[in-house]
Amino acid sequence: MTYFTGSIAAVPAANRQKYVDHVNAVWPLFRNHGATRMVETWGVDVPKGKVNDLYGAVNAKEGEVVVFAWLEWPDKATTDAAWQKMQGDPAMTGMDMPFDGSRMIFGGFEPVFEGGTDQGAGCFQGFALAVPEKNKAAHVKMAGEAWEDAFQPNGCLGIVEAWGVDVPRGKQTDFYRASKAEDGEVPLFSWTAWPDKATCDAAAKAMEAGMEGQEFPEMPFDGKRMMWGGFEPVFDSDKGR
Repeated sequence: MTYFTGSIAAVPAANRQKYVDHVNAVWPLFRNHGATRMVETWGVDVPKGKVNDLYGAVNAKEGEVVVFAWLEWPDKATTDAAWQKMQGDPAMTGMDMPFDGSRMIFGGFEPVFEGGTDQGAGCFQGFALAVPEKNKAAHVKMAGEAWEDAFQPNGCLGIVEAWGVDVPRGKQTDFYRASKAEDGEVPLFSWTAWPDKATCDAAAKAMEAGMEGQEFPEMPFDGKRMMWGGFEPVFDSDKGR
């Protein structure tokens, strides 16, 4: 089964080109260890939240931008073997990073719902949240209905919902603290793909208008703790850049 390593980091805005150069240099190393794809997206519309948000998830400082990224692997076994090998790879350990890696949050996720494609996407909406383990099936059902009834009809190209299966605790930051996860809750890492930001913004307005006057449906998670933002792709290994 396809498996993802999802990550969120804070990168100084001034280091954007250095970051792009960094991911271009590191991709061949991941590919040599079995990764099949790497996508890196740069925050362009990341809102501040009342309860939590993606800035707080990575303790972003003034002048830093949130980056939302994922590595795709054939399966979890390949991923686990790769990370073990890379720990001793001099090419990895000796690489300078243009951001504070100690504040990056990451984890291993398996897709529980996928719809459409992200080919041709010029904009992504990235999400991080916590869902009660007991509500997994309900969340998958909700994701499918949202794709069919709201996202796809409004121009969304694709959606991926990925369930945390190997999400480590961190010393400074992690997905659990970021989502204020409670006992029995599992981190989720997901995204929607759009042709461009204008289509995404128009869809948000259309979906909001469609809900006007209606009772908001019950969700299988605490929506107040869900974090999200708009991102533009700065690297996609499928496109050779």
